[in-house]
Amino acid sequence: MSRLLSDEEITRQLGDLPGWRRDGVSLVASYDAPDFPAAVRLIVEAGDEAEQMGHHPDVDLRWKVTHWRLSTHSEGGLTQLDIELAHRISQAAAQLEATAGEAR
Repeated sequence: MSRLLSDEEITRQLGDLPGWRRDGVSLVASYDAPDFPAAVRLIVEAGDEAEQMGHHPDVDLRWKVTHWRLSTHSEGGLTQLDIELAHRISQAAAQLEATAGEAR
């Protein structure tokens, strides 16, 4: 199990995650992919990373826009697992030329 991060730790680490923001006990982001197939690939690639980590995001797909919500439910908030998964999702998005949009 991962420990909950402090508010200061979360704020500091969000500085390295453009497009991500805190929403209560979650991190949220949206990515606008070039087209629908690229959006699906982003979900598959991020899903593979999540499966390797044993840490799974909530994700929503609307045409070519993916919406992500990360939280460590077992701990009731944000842990380093959420930060690491956000980085991996961001990297996959960049490789697929998906751009960060306004998270909801």
